[in-house]
Amino acid sequence: MIAEVIVDLALNQTDKPFDYSIPESLQPLVERGARVIVPFGPRKLVGFVVAIKSDTALEKVRPIHSVIDQTPVLTDELLQLGKWLAKETLCYEISAFLAMLPAAMKASYKKVISVADAGLFENEFMDLLFLFKNGEQIEWESLQKTHGSWLKRIKEALQAGALKEHQQVNQGQAVKKMKVVQPALTYDELKQSLETFKGRAKKQRDVLTFFLEQESPTAIAVNEVIRATNVSRATIKTLVQKGFLIETEKEVYRDPFQGSAKPTIPLELTDEQQAAIHPVLEDLDERRHRVHLCHGVTGSGKTEIYLQAIQRVLEKGQEAIVLVPEISLTPQMVERFRGRFGDEVAVLHSGLSRGEKYDEWRKIHRGEVRVVVGARSAVFAPFTNVGIIIIDEEHETSYKQEESPRYHARDVAIFRGEFHHCPVILGSATPSLESYARAQKGVYRLAPLLKRVNQKPMPPVSIIDMREELRAGNRSMFSRDLFQSLQERLRKGEQSVLFLNRRGYSTFIMCRDCGHVLSCPHCDISLTFHRKNNKVKCHYCGFEEQVPHQCPSCGSEHIRFFGSGTQKVEEALTTLLPEARVIRMDVDTTRKKGAHERFLKAFGRGEADILLGTQMIAKGLDFEKVTLVGVLAADAMLHLPDFRSTEKTFQLLTQVGGRAGRHQLDGEVIIQSYTPEHYAMTLAAEHDYQHFYLKEMQSRKRHDYPPFYYLSLITVSHESFARASGVAEQITRLLAQELTSQAIILGPVAPPIARIKDRYRCQCMIKYKNEPKLKQTLKNILDHYQGAFSKEGLSISMDIDPYLMM
Repeated sequence: MIAEVIVDLALNQTDKPFDYSIPESLQPLVERGARVIVPFGPRKLVGFVVAIKSDTALEKVRPIHSVIDQTPVLTDELLQLGKWLAKETLCYEISAFLAMLPAAMKASYKKVISVADAGLFENEFMDLLFLFKNGEQIEWESLQKTHGSWLKRIKEALQAGALKEHQQVNQGQAVKKMKVVQPALTYDELKQSLETFKGRAKKQRDVLTFFLEQESPTAIAVNEVIRATNVSRATIKTLVQKGFLIETEKEVYRDPFQGSAKPTIPLELTDEQQAAIHPVLEDLDERRHRVHLCHGVTGSGKTEIYLQAIQRVLEKGQEAIVLVPEISLTPQMVERFRGRFGDEVAVLHSGLSRGEKYDEWRKIHRGEVRVVVGARSAVFAPFTNVGIIIIDEEHETSYKQEESPRYHARDVAIFRGEFHHCPVILGSATPSLESYARAQKGVYRLAPLLKRVNQKPMPPVSIIDMREELRAGNRSMFSRDLFQSLQERLRKGEQSVLFLNRRGYSTFIMCRDCGHVLSCPHCDISLTFHRKNNKVKCHYCGFEEQVPHQCPSCGSEHIRFFGSGTQKVEEALTTLLPEARVIRMDVDTTRKKGAHERFLKAFGRGEADILLGTQMIAKGLDFEKVTLVGVLAADAMLHLPDFRSTEKTFQLLTQVGGRAGRHQLDGEVIIQSYTPEHYAMTLAAEHDYQHFYLKEMQSRKRHDYPPFYYLSLITVSHESFARASGVAEQITRLLAQELTSQAIILGPVAPPIARIKDRYRCQCMIKYKNEPKLKQTLKNILDHYQGAFSKEGLSISMDIDPYLMM
């Protein structure tokens, strides 16, 4: 039997299946979708079996070395999805397969040295015996660190054939195990043995008594026995040695939840909710694939629709995938799902440790759970009988992956929905223009939810013109209206949310004498000041340094901090409202595991008056006592060089505003802006998505942007600007020759951030409606420059339907 294997080597030459013979002993284990270790040239690599056949056209094939998985990690569906992803996103098949697995399952490779010829080694290289005694093999990296002076001699032994080097495959995953003990005797034997114990063995007697008191003689964790009986580890060890107890290891899952959620029951649906869910339930009953766009204002009860649709799915014995955009959404969202479905729920998001993600994935893979709630990569959950896929806040750009494979979770969800003949729900208060346009054309079914479930009106929104504040002599980051409203909320014991999409203390540092701005030496971007450690940091490459006392350019001491980040706002709140308890949530304060959840639960319990944060607090949070939402710098995103900047601004303002007055208490929203007349501001203040959609669509049509045109973005990067721009120009010329005259080719130009990590970048963009040859042309370009990737460090990325234009 022959297996076709895609090997773990992301290169153009290896982006195809290789034939390997299956040894007789391994034939029961080798299946499509399983990982195997195979010889590849002089080394061993992990690979995925994509097909099994009876014969090969090759004269000689090498055998599979070993099988990693007892059960295939990729189903037939996921293998098909991998092929589709590779074709659609122009990535390697191996990259698509690896994207579907948790990081803990990805193999790593180490070069190791061992004795090849013992006789030659002992005769010629006895001086190296201290390193390789007892036939040990040593990692090359370790030798470089600890025995650098011996490397020349080791290389001589390698050349002579006394030593050999080979690659060791580390399979990656680590199952957590726990030591457990159980009685080695029957209940009666144990009882009888107790009577023979002498008085001095009281601790041992206590342990045996503990086991006698158990209802059934199951294995119990050693730590639990020690806690319950107040004995030492040595006591347990003695009882094992005496033959009274048996000690073994038991596989256990790491628990990311740490406690159970409060059970909830289904709520009665409003007429609007009934109208939205009814066609979804029909699709479930008919096993029909359709995409439903649930356009519901904030607080309209979209989540309850998700929960009740999933309930129907579980009753049918099927499985559900729910995607949420930000890690900050997950704790509240997961709690709602676990409250309804208990231990049927697994969670997959970046806040979990590698081990926790691996364990959650294994629960899904083994069929121990039937609902997964998670971020973008949860769309690859290895379910085999999917009944529904739900994407909450479908407009969020974080559903698009920016590294290869550059997929959009919505596209993957629709592929899987078609495969399983199941509905896909896209939910949002502010759908992406592309999705809403598809709903208008009838490609998606539109399900509008225009009212909040508690019938409360949307909160009133005030737009404050910060230019007027400045003219009135107010140089504070808080307008007078916002400051008075904050004071009023404190007086009433209500809560406020303040939103600012900038972390750090100041957005940049400038010399007031010569105008020099502190910039990253590796990227074309200004450095951000972080007060906590008195350092400036690049948010692109991570470079950081102490704040200089003098200007590096002219030596002046007149250095000034410009702009306000979340740290500066927090400091201002402490000064102006010393009685206010403030929780700051941004990337810097939520680095530690579980920090998101702790902060949100503390705020929910009323342990803070003001929640101050960046984008992570803008969506999905629901707190009863929040009656004021303030947006400190609404223009921050509006003026970015990105055709979606107006749409993103409108979405963010609408989402942030939706956090206020969702329950019994009335709420209000205050937006501070230097361009209050812009339609993104005025229409967000009126909660008017329809008019925004029509106005923005006119702009998109006028400038040939999606959804009227498709986009592809090519980015060339190199350490030399001349080389990057030269290759980009060659690519642009080639595209002009190959594509139709209807395609619009722009560039090459340097992007807004022209250098990142000491690499210069050049981009060209293609706008098109129908280009049958485009993907093959782009693939040919990648093939043509393949040699330059490794030889000279050239990099070319192709992004079909890009979301990050910087």
